[in-house]
Amino acid sequence: MITLWRGSCNQWDCDEMGHMNVRLYVEKQVEGLAAFTHALDMPLAFQESAPSTLVPVDQHVRFIREVLPGRPISMDGCIVSVGESDAVIYQELRHSDGALSAAFLTRVAHVDTKARERFAWSTRARAALEAHIDTPPAEAAPRSFDPNAPALATTDINIATARDLGIPMIGKGAVPQHHLDVHGCMSPAWIIGRISDSVPNLLYDWRKRVADAAGGVRMGAAVLENRLRYHRWPKAGDLYEIHTSLGSTAEKTHSLVHWVMDPVTGLPWATSQVVAITLDLDARKAIATPPAMLEDLERIAPRGLSL
Repeated sequence: MITLWRGSCNQWDCDEMGHMNVRLYVEKQVEGLAAFTHALDMPLAFQESAPSTLVPVDQHVRFIREVLPGRPISMDGCIVSVGESDAVIYQELRHSDGALSAAFLTRVAHVDTKARERFAWSTRARAALEAHIDTPPAEAAPRSFDPNAPALATTDINIATARDLGIPMIGKGAVPQHHLDVHGCMSPAWIIGRISDSVPNLLYDWRKRVADAAGGVRMGAAVLENRLRYHRWPKAGDLYEIHTSLGSTAEKTHSLVHWVMDPVTGLPWATSQVVAITLDLDARKAIATPPAMLEDLERIAPRGLSL
């Protein structure tokens, strides 16, 4: 593996939980990917004039140890596999003591920057990709999701399904100019960021009751794993709605399925499934959920959506 990024967590990178927000993890992952392209014989890929670039198609993120303000962190990465016009890339963030903080397994597609259509790697790019193939460490392996598991076809994901099932709409808005990448499409970091910002509309009051039942501890939340699929790329002014369904429940964890949808066409921008916890902000540990409150969660976030 090679080093792709090195820096630290600033106070303004952190959210109300006191740790680095999920959006910043993906922001740093994308920056590390841009740095990686220079070693992959594609140095222009993330520049405005680039004829081609790399875009995520399917991504698994595992959050292992919190990143707190002021803490130094470093990113290394490697290629896992190479296809005709795609590749699987592994990136990891580690603390200065070597402890693994987060791991990213991302399938990227090689696309032209105008139509975002896939095309094959050049001979030189393929050779550079294959020269950086390595095996990710076992400690970074996905735990809750199989990144290779079949998923719904994009054509099977429509906003009408969510509305007909009565799945709550937890987020809504229009894409602002400053959330775009250099090629004019919404940055992946802001897609996960908008999901994160919307979840309190669904679970804030429920999590507060869970914390009260645990003795009135200070309530927070954290995501342990996230699988994201990127279907289409919104541009400035495009609308989005986020509909969220319950995936599964356990005593200390719950899974949510998010559909980030285009309300104009009914088609998906992105879909995501997360495993999350309700967090004791002082003990920095998961809070166990009483069975009755798991039943409440079933009512708050009806099941029905899948990834």
